[in-house]
Amino acid sequence: MPYAFSTYLKEEFKLSEQLKRTPLYDVYSSYGGKTIDFGGWELPVQFSSIKEEHEAVRTKAGLFDVSHMGEIFVSGPQSENYIQGLVTNDISKLVNGQAQYNVMCYKDGGIVDDLLVYKLEDQHYLLVVNAGNIEKDFEWMKENLIEDVELNNSSNDYGLLALQGPKAQEILQKLTTQDLAEIKFFRFKDKVEVAGKEVIVSRTGYTGEDGFEIYASSNDLTDLWSSILEAGKDEGLLPCGLGARDTLRFEACLPLYGQELSKDITPLEAGLGFVVKLNKEQDFNGKSVLVEQKENGVPRKSIGIEMIDKGIPRTGYPVYKDGVQIGFVTTGTQSPTSKKNIGLALIDATFAEIGQELEIEIRNKRLKAVTVATPFYKREK
Repeated sequence: MPYAFSTYLKEEFKLSEQLKRTPLYDVYSSYGGKTIDFGGWELPVQFSSIKEEHEAVRTKAGLFDVSHMGEIFVSGPQSENYIQGLVTNDISKLVNGQAQYNVMCYKDGGIVDDLLVYKLEDQHYLLVVNAGNIEKDFEWMKENLIEDVELNNSSNDYGLLALQGPKAQEILQKLTTQDLAEIKFFRFKDKVEVAGKEVIVSRTGYTGEDGFEIYASSNDLTDLWSSILEAGKDEGLLPCGLGARDTLRFEACLPLYGQELSKDITPLEAGLGFVVKLNKEQDFNGKSVLVEQKENGVPRKSIGIEMIDKGIPRTGYPVYKDGVQIGFVTTGTQSPTSKKNIGLALIDATFAEIGQELEIEIRNKRLKAVTVATPFYKREK
């Protein structure tokens, strides 16, 4: 047995060497968390069940550990000009305390990452990037650096919790004297005390529901996690994993990098034209390609599909029209809300109008589907 045990320890050590962990890793098990490898991070896919957690967020509230996300601070006299050259949206429109959804492009128009830009104050911004892209994004930002700008990758110093759902405000309000009703959608407050900890509270999220994202010191995260769950127990608050986060964002048609977005897909093809400001004064990476696509039309479009035949479309499955492959599924599942088998697909723009009958290849069979309107879910205001 000593040999077997030492082998087990080696395997455990090897796993912990390979996968990064958030400050909450040690408490997952006490809430029933089942972890998986997600982009090099050992994160909980679920605590109870994906279906139960999904339903909790749609009807009550759910709490997610999203501390794997990256936080990069940009400061200095030229910080606004610098970010304007990196991203497609127009950050000159931001006021202090406002957040903006954004995209960084390569020179060929392909997507480096999608991100949030927070304006903390003049000449001081926080960029929140996807976990799997932190190092790549930071290198890209350094490659494009200009004078009088300072970059600080503070990803290891911060944890991030997402409290999402119709009862999110009611629950969080128990833990702070800050009037949360004052924080409007895509606005935030810095230096807010929540459960005795100083945090940033942002009215943002990735579920299609109302809610808050709470940025805190890594050292304070465990206390905040348990305090919020305790505060919400009577409202039906559940700890939630990546499985429900994915089904929730998918129903709301919020894109995921590596699926709807990639270096080979432009923001216009991905349906993110609303964050591409071609008229802003500052030139930015990929602008010439995006101008050409805007003028002449995109070659491909991201569309919604619903299965007619029995089958579930999955990421990467080929899409056909009249026997010719015209694209591929980027995300698909059975919707926990509608119970329909639905998906998002990137296809030849010629066939992107609603009501087109297509075929999806599922387990070597071509099954009928139809293009449908998106998003699949939109919350009532």
